[in-house]
Amino acid sequence: MIRKINTTRDAFVLLLITGSLLAGCQPLTAPEESLRIVAGSENKSLEPLVQRFAQENQIAVTFEYKGSVEIMRQLEGGGGTADAVWPAQSLWTSMGDSQRRVKDAQSIYWSPVGLALKESVAQKLGWTDKKSVTTQTIRKAAQAGRLRFLMTSATQSNSGAAAYLAFLSAFAGKPQVLTESDLQRPDVQRGVASLLGQVNRSAGSSGWLTELFLSRYDDYDAMINYEVMAMEANTKLAAQGREKLTVVYPSDGVAIADAPLGYVEHGQGAGKRQAFAKLQTWLLSPTIQREIAATGRRTGPIGDAFPNQLRLPRAEVVRQALDLYQTSLRKPSLTVYCLDVSGSMRGERLEQLKSAMRGLLDQNLARRSLLQTSARDITVVIPFSSTPEALWQVRGNDPAALTALSAKIQALVAAGGTDIYSPVVQALRRIRQQPGYEDYFPAVILLTDGESNTGASLSAVLSEKRDIPVFAIRFGEASSDQLEALTKATSGRTFEGRSDLSAAFREARGYNG
Repeated sequence: MIRKINTTRDAFVLLLITGSLLAGCQPLTAPEESLRIVAGSENKSLEPLVQRFAQENQIAVTFEYKGSVEIMRQLEGGGGTADAVWPAQSLWTSMGDSQRRVKDAQSIYWSPVGLALKESVAQKLGWTDKKSVTTQTIRKAAQAGRLRFLMTSATQSNSGAAAYLAFLSAFAGKPQVLTESDLQRPDVQRGVASLLGQVNRSAGSSGWLTELFLSRYDDYDAMINYEVMAMEANTKLAAQGREKLTVVYPSDGVAIADAPLGYVEHGQGAGKRQAFAKLQTWLLSPTIQREIAATGRRTGPIGDAFPNQLRLPRAEVVRQALDLYQTSLRKPSLTVYCLDVSGSMRGERLEQLKSAMRGLLDQNLARRSLLQTSARDITVVIPFSSTPEALWQVRGNDPAALTALSAKIQALVAAGGTDIYSPVVQALRRIRQQPGYEDYFPAVILLTDGESNTGASLSAVLSEKRDIPVFAIRFGEASSDQLEALTKATSGRTFEGRSDLSAAFREARGYNG
């Protein structure tokens, strides 16, 4: 099935944003209640709508955006300080909410996950017949070099997980629902691994994947993402006078994101529960549902729109499938960690760094975040201060080797100045020295707490870059300007680590697999 995308809703969206800005200029009395919502990135474009509700009802609403796995982890810990969660898919609630704190969850809208590709590419591939495109068709086109596409990590983002589960179902022959025995079939694993091996870039967020696709539009043909993300991309492409996207929904299985908004009960009192109920009722009202639909999301019953809709398996099967993805089926990662051990990292900061890396290298801890190392991964660590101090490497996921690498990190001592560019240059050279590095997801993950004040410059990095992203973690007094310039030049991203360094490392690692 192929859906053509148009931009007729643009005027409405502009009116919505303008109205929100104008409303924000009006003096307000103190809010009577507050709500803190932890949401998936695909909900960002609905925040102005929710803030309109907040102003009209004197309820202060704040959003924090997290990946699906981080939302699951937060629910596993009881929900933290969130009053509500709004993930992309209900499976993350069912997998994480072991304490049964989420109440009154209801789907606010739904959006299918498909292959959003340039119209000219769809025509060249002959994908104009709505019934002709299967998962196997997509794999063959990618293997033949006729389709360059992006996809989020199945263990970090719901759009990637949804697509991955649909792949498994397709290669298993479209069973009513996936089972443990389907996951263990060698033919299913080979088929899915061969398709995942064709992914050109990964990410931990559907929203950021869209931004990357648009910023590198000439380098890629398509992205696997939500239909609504393709529509939002088309709005920007139309404004730039560039070719639009069309969305292909594989005929052998389509996953649907149901965007459930649920209340997190942890003794806040009746006021917050009532404020949540008021917001949820407002979002589900006919008038607001029409406004949500105007943004490109689907509302109301799914009906016959997707008769090939994927039926989600039990949570236990999903967990097994995600473990299989992370440890066996995904494209391998070649990750170089550049770790700042300058004098300013002395004390608590260095201990936080060691704890964060232990959480990634200890496979029992990594499994909690679905960030296990696979047998084909390559992990490199370069500690640095005024200069790079060492280069340590582990191939594969042998527990003893990873434990030994962790022990070296635990023994690090902080001293010296800060040169963030020389270790990045060394990291990029190490990646390019790897035979067939294009068959990996290569990335540099840089952690620093200061401003580079000695050694190399950004120009040295730019002379080395070969489509290898640098993901930077800002800590302490690190220079935002330096890190943003570095990550922007390499199609990477900067993560904030000052409030929770371990979470920042997990998020950065999730963008490379």
